[in-house]
Amino acid sequence: MLGINTNVASLTAQKNLSGSGMGLNNAIARLSSGLRVNSAKDDAAGLAIAERMQAQIKGYDVAARNANDGISLLQVADGAMGKISDNLQRMRE
Repeated sequence: MLGINTNVASLTAQKNLSGSGMGLNNAIARLSSGLRVNSAKDDAAGLAIAERMQAQIKGYDVAARNANDGISLLQVADGAMGKISDNLQRMRE
């Protein structure tokens, strides 16, 4: 008669090792990202709030860049007006 031998202790150890490996991978992913919430499974509400805040920060960055571009435009226009004023002054003389 043929029988199948199983090593229950070995199977249990293998299952525990696999679970530990997944836990380690999860911990490494959290540490490497530097974020408290990496995905929705960690904290769905926290992830939604974090994504909304990141979108607002990106919007503020764009607004700051646009303001700086506007300042640069006004500085160029001011320089051009100064040159025009100089030319008009020379024409009067």
